[in-house]
Amino acid sequence: MGNLPTSGVAPGRAPTGTPLLIVFAGLPGTGKSTLAREVASRRDAVWLRVDTAEAAMLKAGLPRSAETGLAAYIVVRDLAAEELRLGRSVVIDAVNGVEDARAMWRDLATESGASRYVVEVGCSDPVEHRKRVESRSAPTAPLPLPTWEEVRDREYLAWDEPVLSVDTVAPTDEVLRRILSLLPPKEGD
Repeated sequence: MGNLPTSGVAPGRAPTGTPLLIVFAGLPGTGKSTLAREVASRRDAVWLRVDTAEAAMLKAGLPRSAETGLAAYIVVRDLAAEELRLGRSVVIDAVNGVEDARAMWRDLATESGASRYVVEVGCSDPVEHRKRVESRSAPTAPLPLPTWEEVRDREYLAWDEPVLSVDTVAPTDEVLRRILSLLPPKEGD
């Protein structure tokens, strides 16, 4: 399990005033959104969910498709770029299961001068993971929740760069402490 930022910045260090791009990745039901929301809150960062962007497209009457899924990533990327240009840190919440999505965040960090950190969220207990998937309520209606079979069969490639991997079988507070210890201190701390 890597414990390295992915932008060449040492753990816990980023140039003063440099915004952070904190990218959460992992399959649905692993606890990614719970962690991303809490990290955004504690870091006073903007929290951007790809599911929220796609749900907005469905609310506007667009049919769900591969195109709306891709467009949601692009919308979130463009919103993140605006926030980073303003010097605000951003937390991205998305599956990020394939290289094209991951490259988008690498490129954004380079273009914006942000320090990028990747947190891969997993749940090593398949029984617990399935229970989470099957018991969730839809936070982004009308975007449907995936079934366990869809989650299990979803394409999710191994990372080819160092990332912080966390297992949400551990208590949430413990996982949050681990994530926050990777990030540089907030200004004024």
